[in-house]
Amino acid sequence: MALRVSGTRLVDDAGSPVRLRGVGLGGWLNMENFITGYPANEAGMRSAVREVLGEERYELFFERFLESFFSEADADLLREVGANCVRIPVNYRHFESDDRPMEVVEHGFRHLDRVIGALGERGIYSVIDLHALPGAQNQHWHSDNPTHVASFWQHRHFQDRVVNLWETIADRYKDDPWVAGYNPVNEPGDVSGRVIGPFYDRLVKALRAVDPGHVLFLDGNTYSTDFSIFREVYENTVFVCHDYALAGFAHGGPYPGYTRGEWCDRDELEQAFERRTRFQRETGTPIWVGEFGPVYTGDPSVDEQRYQILRDQLEIYDAHGAGWSLWTYKDVGLQGLVCAGGPYMRRFGSFIAKKKRLGADRWGSTMEESGDDLAPLHRLVETEFPTWDPYPWGARYQTDDLVRHILVAQALLPEYAELFRGLDDGELLALADSFALEGCSRREPLIRLLTDNLTG
Repeated sequence: MALRVSGTRLVDDAGSPVRLRGVGLGGWLNMENFITGYPANEAGMRSAVREVLGEERYELFFERFLESFFSEADADLLREVGANCVRIPVNYRHFESDDRPMEVVEHGFRHLDRVIGALGERGIYSVIDLHALPGAQNQHWHSDNPTHVASFWQHRHFQDRVVNLWETIADRYKDDPWVAGYNPVNEPGDVSGRVIGPFYDRLVKALRAVDPGHVLFLDGNTYSTDFSIFREVYENTVFVCHDYALAGFAHGGPYPGYTRGEWCDRDELEQAFERRTRFQRETGTPIWVGEFGPVYTGDPSVDEQRYQILRDQLEIYDAHGAGWSLWTYKDVGLQGLVCAGGPYMRRFGSFIAKKKRLGADRWGSTMEESGDDLAPLHRLVETEFPTWDPYPWGARYQTDDLVRHILVAQALLPEYAELFRGLDDGELLALADSFALEGCSRREPLIRLLTDNLTG
């Protein structure tokens, strides 16, 4: 049944409260390097693979990948776990091409329609999340950004295209009760902080003109942490926070314990959550954590600490009546409830290990890889530019982003693409099918933890 905001809660048509709790479908209609094993950004990866395979076989592989990555079997598993919501990240490139801006591609909706339908048949809501915008709305790979510049906020042309695309999406799903709502801009990173507020005003007005009924899920600036940019509390709107725990990152320390000089325990987790949701509580609007979740290492003792972080966060959310969407459902091993295996991991496993050794993926990096090589550069920056504090996370992160996660990652693209060379059609399809649920391993402790929370 269709949802709407009523005070601090979401309610259905009957007025019964609904707390959306589930997972994000990362790595599917918006592919990410650490989720599926490639380096750098999605568009760069696709271009490199297309060059090796040719157009026809490139389409064969990626069409099968999209079919296999999420099927009715996956929807069944999420229903069994007890999830009632899936946040679906999408890349604008499925619906519009840069060489034909403002022309929406109907064919691009085929898989989104399929999955929204499959989830709805099982009583599971979808939140459509535009994760990658033209020009890139933030500084990192997950907005399909090959640079460190969020050009979306600098060019009205990109903003016009997003308004046009969302008008089309809203018109398409305005009568679908199993679409919980629209998450129009994932983790915006407007450096100035001056463009995002007026843009949201414009986008909300345009969306409401097409679809006045669906809930809007709006992220704050600086990766959904800064809500000072909102000049009004829009009607029927959830203001979305993201709540990653410092100790849960790949470079996280013990829990409880110190990570890079900062203490993290349950009390600190709750204090961080309360800071990140102050705006929602002050405005009396629903609390929904659009992303959170630790990274797992394969070390049982470390991973048990990561599960404890998750247990503590879920208890905190329950105490505050907060909804949530765990990041992420399926990947090659860092965070997923289920993890790909089979031919894909046999073919790409050593390459993924090389990426890990080099720290090429921002999300999988401990910030210590290639330490002897990068230490002189970090010392140079600290010595020569001691006051440099670039947006969003400072000098150390910016240096790593530029060197590891852009330069090194892009240098790895040809090597990744070459691993597709020489494969016949059957072998390509087998690679794609490695992401089908029946070919995946299940992270049983995580699945049990979520099931206990959702159904207990």
